[in-house]
Amino acid sequence: MESNQIMVKMVLDRWYSLLKVFDTILDSVSDEKLQKEVSPGKNRGIYLFGHLVAVHDDMMPILNFGEKLFPELEEPFIKFPDKATSTIPSASELRAMWKKQNEVLNKKFESLTPKEWFEKHNSISAEDFAKEPHRNKLNVMITRISHLSYHSGQIALLK
Repeated sequence: MESNQIMVKMVLDRWYSLLKVFDTILDSVSDEKLQKEVSPGKNRGIYLFGHLVAVHDDMMPILNFGEKLFPELEEPFIKFPDKATSTIPSASELRAMWKKQNEVLNKKFESLTPKEWFEKHNSISAEDFAKEPHRNKLNVMITRISHLSYHSGQIALLK
């Protein structure tokens, strides 16, 4: 196995492992508990969960996989803070979106060759990528892994 294959495998293994950990946490938190703040005055679990779905949905266009699956989540979960809008999907709707999104993303991830993971993503210009080739598709995955890990810990507080 060459070094690029090894690096991609390491990152994807971490992604899949963290998804399993998060799904276990999510399965242990009821829809009612997701309505609670993770700490007094902080975000509710449902907001953090919706935020994760919305941010992961952003990977579709960023990684050149196509359009977002759930563009309606951008406004309530990315553009605005928790409680800024009263219209958000229910926890059960978000759970279904999460499952669908992970199925689609994981199939897309598996379709990329190791070489493609080191190509430019759609949030960087060709000029900037020429100067900073480390800002590639694999780097997007690394940042999303960190993001998921951070919010997993917050949602675990609701158990």
